[in-house]
Amino acid sequence: MVIPDPQKVFMSTTKARADSLSLLLFTLRSGKLMAINLLKVSEIIPCPPLTKLPESHPHVKGIATLRGASLSVIDLSRALGEMPLQDPNGGCLIVTDVSRSKQGLHVQAVSKIVHCLTTDIRPPPYGSGGNRSFITGVTQVEGGLVQVLDIEKVIHGIAPAPVEAAPTDLTMEEAEVLGNARILVVDDSQVALQQSVHTLRNLGLTCHTARSAKEAIDVLLELQGTVEQINVVVSDIEMSEMDGYALTRT
Repeated sequence: MVIPDPQKVFMSTTKARADSLSLLLFTLRSGKLMAINLLKVSEIIPCPPLTKLPESHPHVKGIATLRGASLSVIDLSRALGEMPLQDPNGGCLIVTDVSRSKQGLHVQAVSKIVHCLTTDIRPPPYGSGGNRSFITGVTQVEGGLVQVLDIEKVIHGIAPAPVEAAPTDLTMEEAEVLGNARILVVDDSQVALQQSVHTLRNLGLTCHTARSAKEAIDVLLELQGTVEQINVVVSDIEMSEMDGYALTRT
């Protein structure tokens, strides 16, 4: 099995259009093909030897040492409700960099990188399986349906990030600018959305939320002309159906 070179992986993202999404395709133990946003991938390596920690989360296979640093390794098949990988030392490790924290995802195999338009990614349909809550969307790749992983949700369910102490006061300048702000936060990741809202509301700012650009447009239209009319939009860039760039141009 050929593992993509990390440098070539990230160089390929520069060739993608502004309204496209680069996805790394991989398979679980069952053979199910899934994808992860390439921007959240640090590198791809063969699974190194793992050290099992006592009383660790059942989805954590162990700890790997990567260039002198410890890395928690998650059996992604098991985390998504499947049987764990058969060979504990086989497969590939997708090293992710999410919320300033690195984790390893142990998967059966890595397939390839594909570029698709954000408009080609649809919200996950009901009845798409028990792991529906762990995907942000689905797309067609070579005639097959591929689920896009919500990696923040997976990691949060295993090792929730500590809630950082958010500032509780605005400076005079900030208060002047944001004092009357009515903010709409848009993100297709539930965990990322909750983290953003927590910080903003901790500052005493008024927030509304949306899980997609199309939902955000509905909220903007609904509140237009009311006392709650939105005047600030904070949006994720890469989302299904319509990306953040298209949303801000609408």
